[in-house]
Amino acid sequence: MATLDTARMAEGLREQTAGFARAAAAGEPDARVPTCPEWSLRTLVGHIGLGHRYATGVLRKGDPQPAPDPWQAAPGSPDRWAEWLRDGAEELIGAVQEAGADTEVWTFLGPRPAAFWLRRMLNDTAVHHYDAAVTTGGGFGIADDLAADVIVEGLEMLVSPGAEALKPQLVELRGNGERLGLQPRQGDGWVIIRSPEGMWWEHGPVEADVVLSGAVAYVMLVCNRRLPLDDDRVTVTGDRALLEHWLAHMAI
Repeated sequence: MATLDTARMAEGLREQTAGFARAAAAGEPDARVPTCPEWSLRTLVGHIGLGHRYATGVLRKGDPQPAPDPWQAAPGSPDRWAEWLRDGAEELIGAVQEAGADTEVWTFLGPRPAAFWLRRMLNDTAVHHYDAAVTTGGGFGIADDLAADVIVEGLEMLVSPGAEALKPQLVELRGNGERLGLQPRQGDGWVIIRSPEGMWWEHGPVEADVVLSGAVAYVMLVCNRRLPLDDDRVTVTGDRALLEHWLAHMAI
């Protein structure tokens, strides 16, 4: 369940899309994205713009749509990227409003409220905002509430019914009660518990075998494998190998 209401997610999508567009505009279209090395900056822009439009298509047509190919995107010249990206985000926000945020729709994890797609595209845009900023040297920023929801959505997806069928490597994350903690600098954090039946997680005080701590934005970036564990903006205490194993297998 989203930690943000629909209005905040819409506002956040506008924030992160605008930030992504500014960061992308500062670079060369054919520049390689170091955190997505198979993609150029133009392809990254295509991925985001088509992702927003794909979600809009699902909401308006009511069934699965062909997966978009970012290499086939036509975002125009870099001076038009911001407009193209903004238009896609606004189309998605409008489609959620038209459908009704609580209306059940198709998703790759089974039926979910229409707001699922707003949240999914907001969080995908936020992570790729960082990718664009790293590529071009542009600025990256994200509000704490948005960064926290990126973390929560990721945890929810990992424990969703059918997640192991979607990504079989998640079976490797079963365990025998090991506990991994994610601790932002302020407030409670999250604890992931590995059991023989699968994973589960809880929000609250962090007591764990290994703890990743730092500003919530940096914890978010590590969880999305954008920052390494030895980055000086985060701290790891406890069983580092346990955390390394989780990060190596948890991508959906």
